Amino acid sequence: MDPIIVLVVLVVLITIGFPIFLALGLSGLVGLYMARGSLAFFFAPSSLFGQLNAFELIALPLFILMGNFLGATPVGSSLFTAAVRWLNWLRGSLAISSVGASAMFGAVSGVSLAGVAAVGSIAVPQMLARGYSRSLAAGAVVSAGALAMLIPPSVPFIIYGAVSSVSVADLFIGGIVPGIVLALALSLFIYLRVRLNPAEAPASDERFTWKQRFQSLANIWHAALLVVAVLGSIYSGLATPSEAAGIGAAGAFLIATVVFRSLSWKKFLSILATTARISGAILLIIGCAKIFGDYLNMVRVPQLLTEALTATGLPAWAILVAVMLLLILLGMIVDAVSLIVVTTPVLLPLITALGYDPLWFGIVMVLNLEIAVVTPPVGLNLYALRGVCPELSVEEIIKSALPFVAVQFLVLMLFVFFPGISLWLPGLM
Repeated sequence: MDPIIVLVVLVVLITIGFPIFLALGLSGLVGLYMARGSLAFFFAPSSLFGQLNAFELIALPLFILMGNFLGATPVGSSLFTAAVRWLNWLRGSLAISSVGASAMFGAVSGVSLAGVAAVGSIAVPQMLARGYSRSLAAGAVVSAGALAMLIPPSVPFIIYGAVSSVSVADLFIGGIVPGIVLALALSLFIYLRVRLNPAEAPASDERFTWKQRFQSLANIWHAALLVVAVLGSIYSGLATPSEAAGIGAAGAFLIATVVFRSLSWKKFLSILATTARISGAILLIIGCAKIFGDYLNMVRVPQLLTEALTATGLPAWAILVAVMLLLILLGMIVDAVSLIVVTTPVLLPLITALGYDPLWFGIVMVLNLEIAVVTPPVGLNLYALRGVCPELSVEEIIKSALPFVAVQFLVLMLFVFFPGISLWLPGLM
């Protein structure tokens, strides 16, 4: 009965407008007090600081800082320009280029909102000016922006690693193949869509020489080198993800100041303030969610859930699909960070009891989050695109995203039913 009361307290606090970290922390404290009395006031701060006292979490603000530094440069527009010049021979090349640019920008930022803003502000106006349908233009950008969550360096992987104790480096490696597959699936969908309905993407008569194509790489080679330096240092074992994040932040700072000279003192201070605000908010959620999670573990909610579901006699794949659908539904109403830190302690014991790998579960969870950020009402990518493209209404963006969500769901099911695909690359390292 007590866990139900705690859950009701959590829902009520969120409903009346409490910040998610306060709702998690207070409801967890209520539960601990009911279970252990005044000792709760010792357990709660110990849980919070114990969770945040993790070296791996240093990577979180550093990768956010790296993405913010690069967001202050023309890297986003340069990536899109390069993709257009190399893919212009394809029908629907501008939409496909937005997918490619978002994937590459995700590899240097790790934050989906930054990718949507950087690529969307350039790609959507160009597509609309050249006669692309509004639905295709908006849907391609808003869905491709989510690739930053999966392609390393990925902030959600860092958070999942901190909560689950799975190696962040292994998660980064595991995200590469799903990220590439999802980017190719979105591109293939766009290509087939415009082939079946050519009116959605008029053919372009613009042609680029090989010289122009290679010239377009001149403005992105430094960003590509930074990605190689960051990920290469992790995969080679020369640096931990936290140390590599420091390399990335320093490299992004040099690119913004020395290469593009786009970082004024005022902009620099603004980036530091934004990074501190975002990092602080995420860390507060992680710490307070640990209080809530420790209460659930204290009263054996994960174990009871595991025993109840395994006792039903349902095959493992049926339970797994139910878990995926639950995560998708929760993702519609809960932000990505909260979803990871709240559900992982509850669901991970069930997943491991079914015989699945925690590394694989982290990958499919982030694939779930890719759907969450483009579905209302808490699909932040939807509102990010609306912010940089005011000519599009939120309703238009939501409708345009739905076909792409279907593609994302199919890719999710591919990795759910064939776990070996996502575990293949980490197994080689």
